[in-house]
Amino acid sequence: MIFSRFFGKTRPQPEALYAAIVAAARQPKFYAEWAVPDTVDGRFDMIVLHLYLVFDRLRTEPLEFRQSLSALFFADMDRSIREMGAGDLSVGKKVRRMAEAFGGRVEAYELARAEGALAIEQALTRNVYAGLPGNVSALRDYMEKALEALRLQQPEKIIAGQVVFS
Repeated sequence: MIFSRFFGKTRPQPEALYAAIVAAARQPKFYAEWAVPDTVDGRFDMIVLHLYLVFDRLRTEPLEFRQSLSALFFADMDRSIREMGAGDLSVGKKVRRMAEAFGGRVEAYELARAEGALAIEQALTRNVYAGLPGNVSALRDYMEKALEALRLQQPEKIIAGQVVFS
């Protein structure tokens, strides 16, 4: 808004960060080398994993930004479902299931990190690989390195979309 220039700080917008998260989640190595399923579900899980990594780093930042980033994610999922041909009546139910899956995965990753490497691998196997074989140890290593890389970055840079995951 024009008045925000005169009467207050503009709020950071999540679009650049969300684009960086999606780009990171689409890295070919996940699918070609580490056997993450190259499916709608596999790509959803990789976006969720990267969102989790960012949310973990930004947990001390204002909640409003994280909420707007989540809203952008769910709006993107809504759009994607519609593009795949889902009817208006079923979109809400599918997005609700995605929201539940998102919350469950975030909770699973939090609990797993508290328990250690084996628990992280089990959570990744269950969520990303859906129990199928894959290079879960490489994905766990990536997750751990990304968490460390994010800790070393300034929150302002991350929020602006200038984020490096590893």
